[in-house]
Amino acid sequence: MITRLAISGYRSLREVVIELGQLNVITGANGSGKSSLYRALRLLSDIGQGQVIQSLAAEGGLQSTLWAGPESFSRAMKLGQQPIQGTVRLHPVSLKLGFSGEDYGYAIDLGLPPPRRSFFARDPEIKIESLWCGNLLTNNNPFAERRGPRVRIRDERGSWREAYHGLAAHDSIMTHSTDPRDAPEILLMRERMRAWRFYDNLRTDRYAPARQPQIGTYTPVLASDGADLAAALQTIREIGDTEALNHTIADAFPGTTLDIQPNFEMQLSQQGLLRPLKVAELSDGTLRYLLLVAALLSPRPPEMMILNEPEISLHVDLLKPLARLIGQAAQHTQVIVVSHAAELVGALQQEAHCSHILLDKQLSETRVQQVNAPDWLWPSR
Repeated sequence: MITRLAISGYRSLREVVIELGQLNVITGANGSGKSSLYRALRLLSDIGQGQVIQSLAAEGGLQSTLWAGPESFSRAMKLGQQPIQGTVRLHPVSLKLGFSGEDYGYAIDLGLPPPRRSFFARDPEIKIESLWCGNLLTNNNPFAERRGPRVRIRDERGSWREAYHGLAAHDSIMTHSTDPRDAPEILLMRERMRAWRFYDNLRTDRYAPARQPQIGTYTPVLASDGADLAAALQTIREIGDTEALNHTIADAFPGTTLDIQPNFEMQLSQQGLLRPLKVAELSDGTLRYLLLVAALLSPRPPEMMILNEPEISLHVDLLKPLARLIGQAAQHTQVIVVSHAAELVGALQQEAHCSHILLDKQLSETRVQQVNAPDWLWPSR
């Protein structure tokens, strides 16, 4: 389980360190940084896929994603006695992302490339990567480190040895230094990051993938767009928690039964109707709830699942059943929920081990309302 998440220099997240629990709900006003926090988690996952440079480019490039304010705020700026203005930089331009748990931690530092004539001159470079044991980086606990093109790994005697000396600036240690014999921990961390599951694009419009005819195979993991919904629900019935599935449907839609036809056409039978409703006839809210059911009751739960505004299209009456469903899923996987809905947030806070993370903005900088921020140290360049 991830216990600490750290972000520096990314959009409004100038310097944020958050303590995470088993179930986490992130709230805040519009523009407070919730979407930036969600995107930062996606970037971390993209590192494990070898896609972080491409993902930053899709967001407009490093210059568009960097913190746009001054490197630091003076006391007079914070008190409004002095206009906000830039100062002489004391540190290099960088975007830093990191996380840690009780077992391992990871951090990456991306920066600007040296000036050169190239079509790719604006691509960011990976300057530093570090992996360590435990929650907090110290001088003694790193077991793998990347500085520029050089990678070194600790051997079984605890001594450093150079593993690579020509790693490209756009390639991560996570994808190009995963030797299962010499550095199995790197491979383990990479697979963890790749396995994080994100759901924020569950379409329910008339052309949504979930409403289209499907070819079904065993589907223990719902696709990020929900295209294999019927197969995912049938997989839960056959190799997952059938009782939980039936209870969840009854909790949200009393008197309703779910049926999957052999051709993987999904139908809902409701009290008072003479025939079942096909997926094309379902309301947006009903379909979205079924998509969330398939995601949260997965027979193959991930280490971490992140839901971005799951309340979209849902009637307020469905928010408490959704909170109970999320709470049940959090017994098997770490869950992060980004939400605007006060009813959903309130219901989630009634679930066991729920951490409420409230964001606000001061001088356009995202701040986390927490008594004490957890300790965090970045690897130095």
